[in-house]
Amino acid sequence: MTVPALASASGLLQVASLLGLLLLLLKAAQLYLHRQWLLKALQQFPSPPSHWLYGHSREFQEESELPPLLKRVEKYPSACARWLWGTRAMVLVYDPDYMKVVLARSDPKNSVVYRLLIPWIGCGLLLLNGQTWFQRRRMLTPAFHYDILKPYVGLMAKSVQVMLDKWEQLVAQDPRLEIVGPVSLMTLDTIMKCAFSHQGSAQTDGDSQSYIQAIWDLKNLIFSRLRSAFLQNDIIYRLSPEGRQCQRACQKVHQHTDRVIQLRKTHLQKEGEMENVKKKRHLDFLDILLFARMENGNSLSDTDVRAEVDTFMAAGHDSTASGISWVLYALASNPEHQQRCREEIQGLLGDGTSITWDHLDQMPYTPMCIKEALRLYPPVPSVGRELSKPITFPDGRSLPAGMSDVGLRVPECPLSGQRSGARHFSFYPSRIPVPIQGIVLKSKNGIHLKLRKIP
Repeated sequence: MTVPALASASGLLQVASLLGLLLLLLKAAQLYLHRQWLLKALQQFPSPPSHWLYGHSREFQEESELPPLLKRVEKYPSACARWLWGTRAMVLVYDPDYMKVVLARSDPKNSVVYRLLIPWIGCGLLLLNGQTWFQRRRMLTPAFHYDILKPYVGLMAKSVQVMLDKWEQLVAQDPRLEIVGPVSLMTLDTIMKCAFSHQGSAQTDGDSQSYIQAIWDLKNLIFSRLRSAFLQNDIIYRLSPEGRQCQRACQKVHQHTDRVIQLRKTHLQKEGEMENVKKKRHLDFLDILLFARMENGNSLSDTDVRAEVDTFMAAGHDSTASGISWVLYALASNPEHQQRCREEIQGLLGDGTSITWDHLDQMPYTPMCIKEALRLYPPVPSVGRELSKPITFPDGRSLPAGMSDVGLRVPECPLSGQRSGARHFSFYPSRIPVPIQGIVLKSKNGIHLKLRKIP
């Protein structure tokens, strides 16, 4: 290589280095200015001292998420700031009056958090905003008409009976039983039959168990990613071991969903079957999606259909399973309430008649206990919003537009029983679940009940 060529290459290298340094400085300046903006925006919302780089992340480890939050609820009324790392912070809101102000607006969902769910459930109803969300919701609302839901009670009762029969065999060997897994299979079985016209039982299907395991893996992986500054970039995450594991779990979930959709489409393609279904006054969830697409090919793509099915199947069965498990735990921990519920139900069903829709209005006390348990253990304990315009709270404190992470904690969140006074359950079981934060509320050590068959 000649001297002029070397000089030219050296010059290009110097220019590239200078450009790289300039871009680095610009990015550093951008991050610094954003942090200063956050400091100013959050100055009315005090919080414990935080590290300039990793914020409060060491305080909020997965196994100790809720106890530190309870301490904050006691020390910082209504809301407080939480620094995830140097240039990312959020406002935790846990006061009902504060929440009313936020939820009365039409601010979009938190894209920083919700975008991590897209590889799993796609852009379905849970992640949509604005006019698209309204249109999709209006399209799906008929699937939840009373006349649709009434016959589902019988299907739900059959799914529950399958679970109880399995429990009866298990408790004959050991009366102590971890219930979250079996309840998850039961709720998946129920949704498959009611919303997707599925024939068969997810509780005896091995593929369903692997699907639920993939759901659990995805929840843990996404929640772990949410806490890591180094895994926010999609390219870096895909190259990481966690990212590859997430891709495998997503593939397993999507295979299950695609199989459900294809089975229903095949059934509808049978001669005369589509017309028979169309004559029904109310269509179920999956049929609404498929017919909307069949009648207007541009309305819903295959991707849109799968996104809605993934959202409803995954989020629906998982949050329901969490709620049912915590309700059973609350009743097991409070035998006096459990006895009143049992007497109420036995008074209605007597000799074991299967429950129907009409029975539901005749059980005032059991729904009260269910709602109280859900108050203490909300299946989804928080949601996020981005502020599209400034907001002022009842005590005069305010946040500016552009605040991208406002986390709404459910009022009287788990472990904050002192807020509810006499309404709070007192728990004295021998094996107390330890609630830990996640996409769906779960227990670090499972939910274990001691079961016995009623004579």
